[in-house]
Amino acid sequence: MKKIDCMGDICPIPIVKTKKGLQNLQTGESIMIVTDHSCSFENLMELLKDRNVKIESEEVINGVWEITVTKL
Repeated sequence: MKKIDCMGDICPIPIVKTKKGLQNLQTGESIMIVTDHSCSFENLMELLKDRNVKIESEEVINGVWEITVTKL
């Protein structure tokens, strides 16, 4: 699984990185996005909700989220 590290990045950098990562994602493949900004997390969830993907998110430690995206 490819990991997109957005730790320390503020918007729109996580959005740009995620869009780039999604471009080459094949059906059944997954990527993990890691962010430590709540606004980036919310913006990423908004970006991903209208795409043909399965989204799983977890706040692994206080203020750090891992978002796993699998293309359907």
